[in-house]
Amino acid sequence: MPDMILVALYIFVLAIFVGFEVITKVPPLLHTPLMSGSNAISGITIVGALISAGSGHDQLGKILGMIAVISAMINVVGGFMVTDRMLEMFKKDRNKK
Repeated sequence: MPDMILVALYIFVLAIFVGFEVITKVPPLLHTPLMSGSNAISGITIVGALISAGSGHDQLGKILGMIAVISAMINVVGGFMVTDRMLEMFKKDRNKK
């Protein structure tokens, strides 16, 4: 059991470093399409978190599932807000002539 936790922690830390390197290399022009894609992935995460939260496991599993649902929902809503804000920058002002 401790070996599994150590491997999971190693993968988590490695994912943080790889994610940081990938995200910092994305040009601003590609940010909006990639944000839309990550929102779709977070939607899938919400489904998995709901299944985990409602699967009838012990109390810890339900609490972790609920935390996963809340975190994924924050990610989706925030992603849509950022995407909407970025798309507003590309719209022309209709009142100007």
